[in-house]
Amino acid sequence: MVNNNHNIFIKRYMDEGYYIYFNKNTGVNVRCEFKENEEPFWSNHGPELIDISITKWCDKGCEFCYRNSNEHGKHMSVDDFEDILRQAVEMDTLQVALGGGNPNQHPEFIKFLQLAREKYGIVPSYTTNGRGLTLEVLNASKRYCGAVAVSAYEPYSEMRASVTKLLNKGIKTNIHFVLTSSSVDIAIDWLENLPNHLEGINAIVFLNYKPVGRNILNKELLLKNNKKFVKLFNIIESKKLPFKIGFDSCSISGVVSCMNIKKEYIESCEAGRFSAFISEDFKLYPCSFMMDKVVGIDLKKKRIIDAWRDSNQFNTIRDKLQNNNCVGFCEKEGICNGGCPIFKDILLCDKK
Repeated sequence: MVNNNHNIFIKRYMDEGYYIYFNKNTGVNVRCEFKENEEPFWSNHGPELIDISITKWCDKGCEFCYRNSNEHGKHMSVDDFEDILRQAVEMDTLQVALGGGNPNQHPEFIKFLQLAREKYGIVPSYTTNGRGLTLEVLNASKRYCGAVAVSAYEPYSEMRASVTKLLNKGIKTNIHFVLTSSSVDIAIDWLENLPNHLEGINAIVFLNYKPVGRNILNKELLLKNNKKFVKLFNIIESKKLPFKIGFDSCSISGVVSCMNIKKEYIESCEAGRFSAFISEDFKLYPCSFMMDKVVGIDLKKKRIIDAWRDSNQFNTIRDKLQNNNCVGFCEKEGICNGGCPIFKDILLCDKK
C-alpha cells in the first residue's frame, strides 16, 4: 500500500488483479485492473462501501418510506457501530454511508462521525430528511463528513432550508431525488429552469423508485409508467449544468438505454460486489432493499468478511448479476448486468 498522506489510499490486490485509488477529500474512487486482467466483478477482500442504518427512528412519517421508519424506531448501539468499523478497517472499506430513519437524530450521532473519521480513518457520509440539523450536528458534519445528502420530498420547503444550512457551513451537499412517475415532471422542471435552491450544491443524485416499505403495493409510482424519464435523461446528457448529476445503480437500465456515456463512468448494481448494507439491529444484507427478500445475517454470530465471501445471500446475488437473463440477448448486458436483480418492475429498458 502507498499512502502519501492521510487522505490518499492506494492499494494493490495482487491476488484479485486490480488496485484501488481513493481520495478522502474529493471522494474520487478509482478501481483499475492490472494489464491483461479483466475488470474485477467483486472484491474478495470485502466491501468498499458499507451502508449502515444507525437508526430506524424518524418523525416525518412519509407514506413512501421504504424502511417504515417511525418514532418507535430502534437505534444502533455505539458498541455495534464500532464493531463494524473495526471490521471495516480490516477489509479496507473506504466509506460508510449512514442512513435510517433520520441518522442525525440518533442520540450518539456525533460520536459515530468522530469514531469513523478520527479513530478508524473511514470517511462517513449521511442522508438526512433535513430535521435535527443542529449547530452541533452541522459543525461535526463539516469536520468529519465527506458529504451530506438531503432527501427531496414535497413540498420541498424543509429540503430548501436544510440545504441552505449545510451550504452556509461550507459542507459538500448533495440532493437525493426519488424519481417516480409523478416526480419526474418536477425533476425536469428543476433542470430546465434551475431554481435558486440548487445554487451551490455539489450534485443531484436521482434514485429510481422501488415499490417497497409502506408503498409496497403502489406500482403506479414506478418511473417506467411515465416515459418522460427519457426526456430527463436527454436533458442531463445535453445541458451543461452547474452541478454534478448522479444516478443510483437501480437506474442503470435507463442510463445505458437512453444515454451515450462511456462505460468506464457507469457502474451496475454493486450489491454483494463492492457494497453491503447493515441494519440497525446488526443484520447484514447485500442491499437495503433486500430486507424483505432474504434473511439478514446476524453479525453477533458471524463476521462480515465470512458472510461476504461464503454466505448464500451474497453468493446468490452475485450469481444473479453475473448470469442474468440478458446474457447473449443485449449488447449492453456487459455494462448493466441485466439491471436490478431483485425488482424487475423498475427496469427502464425494453427488457421483457
